Amino acid sequence: MKASELQIRQDLAAAYRLADFFGFSEGIDNHLTVSLPGEEDKYLLIPYGLHWSEVTASSLIVVDGNGKKVSGEGYAEPTAFLIHGAVHNASEKNKCVMHTHMLSALTITMQDKGRLLMGDQNACRFYDDIFYLDDYEGLVLDKETAQPIGDACKENNIVFLANHGVIVTGQTVHEAWESLYYLEKACKAQNTAMSTGKKINSINGQIAKKVSMQVKEEAQSESANAYRHFEALKRVLVKNGNKDFLD
Repeated sequence: MKASELQIRQDLAAAYRLADFFGFSEGIDNHLTVSLPGEEDKYLLIPYGLHWSEVTASSLIVVDGNGKKVSGEGYAEPTAFLIHGAVHNASEKNKCVMHTHMLSALTITMQDKGRLLMGDQNACRFYDDIFYLDDYEGLVLDKETAQPIGDACKENNIVFLANHGVIVTGQTVHEAWESLYYLEKACKAQNTAMSTGKKINSINGQIAKKVSMQVKEEAQSESANAYRHFEALKRVLVKNGNKDFLD
């Protein structure tokens, strides 16, 4: 195995472990995927039935954009390769795709025309980068149902799926993880603020856009905070005795 593939396997395994640690997982469902280096038509996927807390670098299977298993042991769950295949194929920017039903974001998708308001600094990270699919179409079991999700990810990195969950994309595992983490933080803050019954003091659009651009500029730097954050969390996994994700 090439060193680049081993590294990305370890990063995705860590993302699964961390998502479970922070409560973003839902049983054995939902998926995080990443394209293989130099083979963007193939991506790593958790075998169905494996809990996110069990994922290791070697347990991940390889599938192509049509859901055909290329290597590894285990079953590729249909909604995984349909949703993730559509998103990966939609744009070269979607190298890492994370789909979860994490509670705070899901709560907003359950609201009538639910929207993430620019109510705090974390929300501003996603200014003008969220696409909302406002109609629930049921389980994604065919390409026709998956296609609108893929189309929504051609330009945007965040998609809210009505009554379902969210899609987050990134160029790398650490970039997608950073968005997933702060998206849930922003959604939780909004839900908490709304529970007070008081009107949310929304941030001016120009300021929200400015914050979004500042975050994007930082992400393109050589020492991006997203990388630092992810590496720190990987060290926490190891220190807590969860270093087998590296295997």
